[in-house]
Amino acid sequence: MPIADIARRALPLLDLTDLSDTCTEAAIETLCQKAVTPFGTVAAVCLYPPFVAQAKTLLHGSGVKIATVVNFPDGGDDTVAVEHETAAAIGNGADEIDLVMPYRAFLAGRHGFAETQIVRIRRVCGPVTLKVILETGRLALPEPIREASDLALSAGADFIKTSTGKVEVNATPEAARIMLAAIRASGRAAGFKAAGGVRSAAEAGAYLQLADEIMGPDWATPATFRFGASALLANLIGEIEGSAASSATQAY
Repeated sequence: MPIADIARRALPLLDLTDLSDTCTEAAIETLCQKAVTPFGTVAAVCLYPPFVAQAKTLLHGSGVKIATVVNFPDGGDDTVAVEHETAAAIGNGADEIDLVMPYRAFLAGRHGFAETQIVRIRRVCGPVTLKVILETGRLALPEPIREASDLALSAGADFIKTSTGKVEVNATPEAARIMLAAIRASGRAAGFKAAGGVRSAAEAGAYLQLADEIMGPDWATPATFRFGASALLANLIGEIEGSAASSATQAY
């Protein structure tokens, strides 16, 4: 597939993200402006909870979802605090919640605790989309990645997501393959999100190819597949614009 076509396919699957430690209201205004492009809108913006209400106002009527993170980035054990954080974010207008699974507890063998936290946040979310971040770079090996994927899906995750983007190893095709296989095996209408380190249309294309191979060529839509990234959008637009300019030159 031509790189510009990959870019066109990836753009509406993007969760345009600003989870920088220095994020400001001005940065969120810029992020929301970028979310609506001449080539269509991204799926969502993903930002810290204090900016949810601002983004909701700025993107009203655009169709762009507002996603926010909870238990982020450490995946802590205080489930009550995460419940309150989630409820407040939804009250401020969040359409999607990206929950960091308590992956340290999971790695320590406390699978039941990790499952219970996801179940409880699922209950708080109600109809709001719940994405569960596995932090696959910390899980590291295929077996725990698959076990965490299965656990999150059985606990009610609408999406399973690779990473916070805050550790050394984030999204990888190897983790994506395992997670997509878990979604297929679950039989559930659940989605996949690659987050952290996807910066180009070519890299995005590798993940889309995996989704096509494992889930089928028509499966990857905004309802089932996302990229979480901050730098990817500029590359996608550049590829689309370059193709359009080339076509115009050839036509001339």
